[in-house]
Amino acid sequence: MDKKISDKVINRLTLYHCILQDYINSGERFISSGQIASLLNIDDSQVRKDISILNNSGKSRIGYIVEELKTSIEKTLGFAKTKKAFIVGAGNLGMALAKYDNFTNYGLNIIALFDNDKNKIGSTINDKLVLDISKLPNLARENCVDIAILTVPGKFAQKTADYLVAADIKYIWNFTPTVLSVPKDVQVWNENLMGNFLQFTYNI
Repeated sequence: MDKKISDKVINRLTLYHCILQDYINSGERFISSGQIASLLNIDDSQVRKDISILNNSGKSRIGYIVEELKTSIEKTLGFAKTKKAFIVGAGNLGMALAKYDNFTNYGLNIIALFDNDKNKIGSTINDKLVLDISKLPNLARENCVDIAILTVPGKFAQKTADYLVAADIKYIWNFTPTVLSVPKDVQVWNENLMGNFLQFTYNI
């Protein structure tokens, strides 16, 4: 991306992208900011402001061309540039993520999974091999992989993160309930599943 876009805007743009894909699947050629806003229960002006970042202007009384707007989002957010990643932890969550084929639509290529459970090593999940964690450093360097999706049990999270840092992993997508301590040159994105759930259910 040429310019810094906030996390909130990136999140909304990915939701717009999903809506646009649904419109394409339904054979729709045009979409308005109002239609997008209504589907997401947000303000129409917010949608127009977000789309203005894409330098994609709509047509008066018609709206945006669905295919063009979808392509603009993909270019702006870098979907076209494939990023390689490993899943570290072949438990239920790791296996579920490995089975999620839509990652490839957003430029994320899961190369393999890693675990230390001998009963899982050598198996395949969605055509992705589960390998012994000891093989990760060499494979990361050979395949230029610097992204790890961390799905190990919480009590092993920090130790595993230390191992990933030593293997030159620079980006960790953390699905564990642990706040990781990493060097300044390593970025961590915490996927707070319980936090998201509590936000969703707070007023129920």
